[in-house]
Amino acid sequence: MSLSRDDVEDIAHLARLSIREEDIPEYTRNLSSILDFVAKMNAVDTTGVTPMAHPLDAVQRLRVDEVSEVDQRDHFQRSAPQVEAGLFLVPKVIE
Repeated sequence: MSLSRDDVEDIAHLARLSIREEDIPEYTRNLSSILDFVAKMNAVDTTGVTPMAHPLDAVQRLRVDEVSEVDQRDHFQRSAPQVEAGLFLVPKVIE
């Protein structure tokens, strides 16, 4: 797909980008080649190809979910102006 100078200027305007006048031909060439490459990729028959999230069949190593610190809620809430049922009470700011 070949873009025109006006197409590149319109794209730049929509993206709120300022492009120097002398750079427009290069942007036109680069964007056209990117769109041509995307068109080639869309033309490839992918019937029967299973979609994948990652090219390697890797799994994330997760740590064991266990408590690592002692409960200090009472200690931290001692300095709070108001507490109720283990929760900090704060003034209402949105009506």
